[in-house]
Amino acid sequence: MKPKEALAEAGGMLELVGIPKERGSEYPHQFSGGMKQRVVIAIALACRPDVLIADEPTTALDVTIQAQVLEMMKALKQKYGTSMLMITHDLGIVADICDEVSVVYASRVVEHGTLEDIFDHTKHPYTQGLFRSLPNMADRTARLKPIKADARSQQPAGRMFLLYPL
Repeated sequence: MKPKEALAEAGGMLELVGIPKERGSEYPHQFSGGMKQRVVIAIALACRPDVLIADEPTTALDVTIQAQVLEMMKALKQKYGTSMLMITHDLGIVADICDEVSVVYASRVVEHGTLEDIFDHTKHPYTQGLFRSLPNMADRTARLKPIKADARSQQPAGRMFLLYPL
């Protein structure tokens, strides 16, 4: 596309993620963390991908901005019919966003299923440990239970990979 068309498209993508197109010529340091995240999402969607990979998309955002970014991502996924592969450690995001969940530990998928399968019927010890490590809001005196790991295995930490089906 010609430069003028590219600028118009970029402005449209900014508007799509809730940033006025007039801010398109500003520098990154002039944007908040949430706005920077929105710009990155706009860039990722500019080529209309079939699959959007989001690796910890709300890291370092406060809870309010995190919720706004997640709602925006859900709406854009729906609007463009894009599948989304979300990588996160945050079980709250998993509960809010995901249809299917794969739990990855030591570079292997150790458990996969629907959101209900994973949240209500955990099978793998790592998945069970993830849920046991959450704070208990009903009993504030309860101690957190750390996930046991074998340091000798030198395997990478587990990560959750979450998938929206097409």
